[in-house]
Amino acid sequence: MRTLLRTLSITWALYAAAIRGEMQYRLNFLLLVLLGVFYQGSGFAFIWIVLYQFDTIAGWTFGEIALLYSLRLLAHAVWVVPFHQVQFLDTTVREGRFDRYLVRPLNPLLQVMTTRFQMNVIGDVAAAALLFTIAAHLVDLNLSPLTGAYLILVVLGGALIEGAAVVAVSSLSFRFVQTWAANHLIDNFFLLFGSYPTTIFGGVLNWALTWVVPIAFIAYIPASVFLEKTGELHMSAIVAFGTPVMGAVWFLLAYWVWHRQARRYHSVGN
Repeated sequence: MRTLLRTLSITWALYAAAIRGEMQYRLNFLLLVLLGVFYQGSGFAFIWIVLYQFDTIAGWTFGEIALLYSLRLLAHAVWVVPFHQVQFLDTTVREGRFDRYLVRPLNPLLQVMTTRFQMNVIGDVAAAALLFTIAAHLVDLNLSPLTGAYLILVVLGGALIEGAAVVAVSSLSFRFVQTWAANHLIDNFFLLFGSYPTTIFGGVLNWALTWVVPIAFIAYIPASVFLEKTGELHMSAIVAFGTPVMGAVWFLLAYWVWHRQARRYHSVGN
């Protein structure tokens, strides 16, 4: 327990130092936050334009799609705050900076995570909170203590699912050095398939997005639970509440992949 608390204390100190470093450039900080809000808001605006023309998507109204979209964005915001820097692991490896993490008394993954704090993620968090507030009002969502607890678990579980994909793909940097394209693909994959009811993608792809890469568990399935639309899921009610479990399993698997790939790491100078 003492070791865990010490690790958490060091990790937080590194995060705080990274944030202080970024806050020195206030104009850049403000512009990056606004950029994050604009980028995430533009995706929501696109959905509004589509639904303005067609009224519903797979029987989901604008308010219901807004709730689904905001749940995915909340999960994205929660993972991107601590894990965003992992996406740049290939640069760290290519420049030979990962070597120093191996001789410090702290988990290398934690050191990568706290190397720098990208201020635009604050814009992601702000956009996610704002859009969820709007969506909850549109569908008249009643956040009782029970549904509030479920919301927290769902967001954490969804964050672990998306974060796990990033950790697993980024860990390939230890073998292939450059993985920017793969990380960009993963980011767009979650954005494209996680922002809509997965039923619109057809039977086989819908199944794959549920059980192979569990994107449906991030927003579509939780939104169905909130909106009492679980009848279209064709799964047990208990399974429909499985986002936290799926997130934990998925992240543990990704962390195993990280360790397996890290064993193959060789400094780029060797």
